[in-house]
Amino acid sequence: MLKNENNKLKELQEFLEYKFKNEDLLRNALTTPQLGKQLDLLDYNALELLGDACIKLIFISKKIKEGLIDPGEITITKQCLENDETLSKISNDYFKIKNFILKSEKQVIEGTRILADVFEAICGAIFLDSDSNLQLVEEKVINRFYNDWDVIINETSILNKSKLLEHIQKRYRITPVIKTEFLNKGPDHAPKWIAKNPKILDRNNKILIPLKKNIKSEECKSKKEAEQDLYLKILNYLKKKK
Repeated sequence: MLKNENNKLKELQEFLEYKFKNEDLLRNALTTPQLGKQLDLLDYNALELLGDACIKLIFISKKIKEGLIDPGEITITKQCLENDETLSKISNDYFKIKNFILKSEKQVIEGTRILADVFEAICGAIFLDSDSNLQLVEEKVINRFYNDWDVIINETSILNKSKLLEHIQKRYRITPVIKTEFLNKGPDHAPKWIAKNPKILDRNNKILIPLKKNIKSEECKSKKEAEQDLYLKILNYLKKKK
């Protein structure tokens, strides 16, 4: 396993075009908590938190320099950068991170937030290893996907609520209140959330748009994911209803 591990570290550094002064930082960034606990190793948890902060600071700073000044748009950008689906897509499509992760033998990566966490942890590791050089993180990581940002977020579910609200506002000239109920069909350690029984209300808490009763989300790992899936289903229903 040590040879395989060393190969992964070497290949990823070549891909990033960055040679770590302290390879242990990169090793930690690639190590899942499950493997860390199993072998008594440091994992990516701390570096992931640091990387999350680095990514937001770099990315939003770039957007503001380009003229993004609307607080609402900045908030949406921040939410996209916090979205596991978005970060997992970047991690997989632009960096092939799943090929480098150090995990337990039978540990499953697909369908978890591990890809997103490791991507953030790598940013945190580069930041620490480069003596807090944000510009280097920007050059080696952020710039690789930055110009494709609009395409990336349009292919994920994070903007489903915004798209639904825009559709309703355009058609009814009102900002609605959307309420949903949640059902958890899984155990505490592996929840399966379903968002159901949506209601689109006006400011007086009265039904603005009647919806069919059986609209519900697919089973999802979190309430947020279930909610976003439900928003998309509502939007598709309203578009067909025209």
